[in-house]
Order: sequence, then structure tokens, then C-alpha cells
Amino acid sequence: MRTATRSARLGLRVTPQQEVVLRRAAEVSNRSITDFILDSAYQAAEQTLLDQRLFLVNSSQSQALLSMLDRPEQDNPGLKDLFSRRAPWNT
Repeated sequence: MRTATRSARLGLRVTPQQEVVLRRAAEVSNRSITDFILDSAYQAAEQTLLDQRLFLVNSSQSQALLSMLDRPEQDNPGLKDLFSRRAPWNT
């Protein structure tokens, strides 16, 4: 996020438990609670917007894409290797 003058104001209410968690997370991140919440919310908003994808294609591009999707699957050793490994969060 670029540095700019903050002129808009947002307000929110939280439960006491949420406040404790947010303050602690901000503290361990060495940031103010405002900066922590704003940065976290901004990142989540960007990701949400990036997940909304719209593909505008002409007729021939559309047909080419559908043809690729209709092709039979092909062996992919790299993917087989990747999916055979244990996920890092499951170790």
C-alpha cells in the first residue's frame, strides 16, 4: 500500500476478545493497532478482488479455450510428484 494522507474514516465495533487478539497481533508485529487492522483488511480486500476474474475473449479465442478444456488429460510427472508429497502444514 502506498503512503498517502489518510483522510477517510472507518469505524468498527469488536468484541473484547477480538480486541485482545487484534492488539496482541499488532504488538507482536511492532505496529499500531490501526496500521495492523488497516494493512490486514487491505490485503484481504485485494485478494478478494483478485479472486474475481473476468475473461473477455472473442469467438475464436473462446473456441480455442473450449477445445483445450475438452482435450484428454495428459500425464504430468511434475504434478504427480507434487501431489504425492505431504503438505507442509500436515507434517
